[in-house]
Amino acid sequence: MIRRYPTIFQLFTTPTPHLPINATKSLSTLCVRMTPAASSLAMQELDLKSEIADKLAAKLQKLLMLSSHRRLLLSKLVHIGPDLGFPPNFRSRLCNDYPDKFKTVETSYGRALELVSWDQELANKMPSSPEVDRGLIVDRPPKFKRLNLRRGLNLKRRHQDYLIKFRESPDVCPYKTSSECLASESVEAEKRACAVVREVLGLTVEKRTLIDHLTHFRQEFSLPNKLRGLIVRHPELFYVSVKGTRDSVFLVEAYNDNGDLLEKDELSLIRERLIDLVQEGKRIRRERRRKGSMEEYRNDDKRDEGIDDYHGDLDDDDEYEDGFENLFDSDDSGVEYHFDEEEDDEAWVSSGESVEYWSRKLFFWYEQ
Repeated sequence: MIRRYPTIFQLFTTPTPHLPINATKSLSTLCVRMTPAASSLAMQELDLKSEIADKLAAKLQKLLMLSSHRRLLLSKLVHIGPDLGFPPNFRSRLCNDYPDKFKTVETSYGRALELVSWDQELANKMPSSPEVDRGLIVDRPPKFKRLNLRRGLNLKRRHQDYLIKFRESPDVCPYKTSSECLASESVEAEKRACAVVREVLGLTVEKRTLIDHLTHFRQEFSLPNKLRGLIVRHPELFYVSVKGTRDSVFLVEAYNDNGDLLEKDELSLIRERLIDLVQEGKRIRRERRRKGSMEEYRNDDKRDEGIDDYHGDLDDDDEYEDGFENLFDSDDSGVEYHFDEEEDDEAWVSSGESVEYWSRKLFFWYEQ
């Protein structure tokens, strides 16, 4: 694995003392370190996280304000921490550097983070996305109500009517409205659940996370048991990608029609440069493999001619092929969504062809 990324890792040897004392053969130890480019990038990321520590603390405070008991387990925050841009040591540094905002407490389920002070300025939901310009000659309200959905998405008429009714219902602020004040399985309760998911996705670096990460906070954020069904039921707000072993949810309003982020976080720029280094390493390995293949052909010619100085050595990287060569590559495939059988009356399906909407650039994984 280390040899697979020559622009990230570097192998070197260090001499060791003779053991036993009367030994005559020198020994050496194989070690690994980061390349100067990768080391410089890692230092830039650490410096950036130190500079934006206040922003990260505000994100953590907003998460605690969203929770019903103003308390979250640290063991659950660890899973979603990288998506939020938290450093690996946020439990020992970030949580302790702001005692005026939160504190760590012991619970029967483990160590948790508890809110100390409520910030009224942070208790505001994300602003709604602006209306899409339809390019009409006469600016007048449409005769029929319609949804602004992404290209290639077709919904059943009953599902469209439900989403239009859902959009016209009064907004619910998740910071100021508790789930206990709303009737279970009501439009208002679903409105609040969608607002909570939207707030959490808005706090992430790439405006996306795994559905499993949201499921971990189902009780803390008062989310419904069928959380995935709720997310899929609102394609005007969220997009679910089924690539990989676990599904990811994207905030639709944060991307353009090509699947690119409209506003990139500072940390996302660092990660893009990291993927540039990874891609450069893959290019170097391809060139080495190509040269190794040419050398193999020349050695075959020498073998046929009976030359004695034939050596059939290939590139050392070939010894490390273990099936993970295309770790950063994936085939594009169409995606079809479906609901559970009991929710089939509100299900939507694609138009029969692969839905082409998301693209993949650098670090970000989307579907095209």
